Amino acid sequence: MQLNRHSGMTPERREKLTGVLSRRQPDLTVVLENVFDPHNISAVMRTCDAVGVQEVYILNNRIPRHKKWGARSSSSAAKWLTVHQFDDAADCFAALRKRYTKILTTHLSSDAVGLYEIDMTEPIALVFGNEHSGVSEDIRALADGNFIIPQVGIIRSLNISVACAVTLYEAFRQKSAAGHYDRQDLDHAMKKGLLEQWELKMAEGDNGTDG
Repeated sequence: MQLNRHSGMTPERREKLTGVLSRRQPDLTVVLENVFDPHNISAVMRTCDAVGVQEVYILNNRIPRHKKWGARSSSSAAKWLTVHQFDDAADCFAALRKRYTKILTTHLSSDAVGLYEIDMTEPIALVFGNEHSGVSEDIRALADGNFIIPQVGIIRSLNISVACAVTLYEAFRQKSAAGHYDRQDLDHAMKKGLLEQWELKMAEGDNGTDG
């Protein structure tokens, strides 16, 4: 039965998947705090996939957990990502601290640094708040600092998915210049496990069971 599920895995497809895995960046992640709109989450996930972010953290400690964000849609990036959901902020940050040396939130404050001043080549987690009130005071207290995206317009705010895309592409620029996409950062076990998952998901899509 396993052979049938992988029957559509051509050498070209496997090469594409392994090529994507070789460029995944385990030292860069996004945290979404109580983001309401699943479409915003899906848009963020598409950007994460595009720049090689494998793991995304979803914190819903003030709103119900999202049951889905189009994870089974053929156009969804969620099925190619590792999504961690948390109901407790302390648990979420404890998990982040094990992996990332710096945690920054998007927040306009007197001590906020500009996006282009951040060193994105170190292990870093970037926190984005919900559509109405941004990152909460409780979460800002747990983080290492705040950053802002430079703007010169009258309306000094961006949609969360746009703000995330701008930020992640600055990380992409810095990490590309530092050669991070030319090195193999995922450990062997994680890469092997993801490849097996992706092959199954691709086979499911071919069999019409996706979406």
